[in-house]
Amino acid sequence: MHRMLCAGASGSRVVVLALLVAAGCASPPAAIPPERVVGDVEDYEIGVPDVLNVTVWRQPEVSGTVVVRRDGKISVPLAGDVQAEGLTPEELADVIAQQLAEFISAPQVDVAVAEMRSQMVSVIGGGVSRSGVVQLQRNTRIIDAIASMGGFTPFAQKDEIRVLRNTDEGQVEYRFDYEAFIKGRAPDSNMLLEPGDTVVVPD
Repeated sequence: MHRMLCAGASGSRVVVLALLVAAGCASPPAAIPPERVVGDVEDYEIGVPDVLNVTVWRQPEVSGTVVVRRDGKISVPLAGDVQAEGLTPEELADVIAQQLAEFISAPQVDVAVAEMRSQMVSVIGGGVSRSGVVQLQRNTRIIDAIASMGGFTPFAQKDEIRVLRNTDEGQVEYRFDYEAFIKGRAPDSNMLLEPGDTVVVPD
C-alpha cells in the first residue's frame, strides 16, 4: 500500500510538472500596441466589398458607382473588369486610365471610396449578446465593438477578453480586462481596433 501511495504521489508530481512546463511554453499576450497618430496613416487600400465612385472627366457614360466584387474586381464600361482590391484609389485610377486610353483620348480618372465596407472587425463568443461584424466607420475601441453587439451576457468572463490580430509575423493576441479598465487599473487597455481584428468574449 505504501508503495502504491508513493507511486501515486510521484505520478501527481509528474502531472503538475508537465502542467507548469506547458504553462511556461504558452505564448504570453502581447503588449498593447501604440495608438495611431491622427493624420499619420498609410494610404487606404481598397477591399471587398467597398463601394467606389469612379469619375471619368467629361465621360458620364463611363462614370458611376461600383461595388468591389468577391473576386476583388470592378466592372468599368469600355475598360472591362479591373483589379481593385489591394490598390489605393489613386493607383486604381491610374490603371483605369491606362485601360481607357485605347478608347478615350487622355482620360482623366478619379476614384473615391464612397463606403469603406471592408473595414470591419468581428465580435464573437458566448459572452456577448450576439456575434457579428462591426464596420469601422470611426475610431472604434474594444468596448465600442462589444456595445455594438448588444453588450455582455450575464455570464461573460469580462477579465478574459482577447483581441486577435493578424500581422506579417503571424497572429498576435492582446488581452483586455474590462473590470480592471472600468476601475481605473488599466486605463490604456481599451485599445483601438484595426480592420480584420477579432474580439473574443468567452462565457
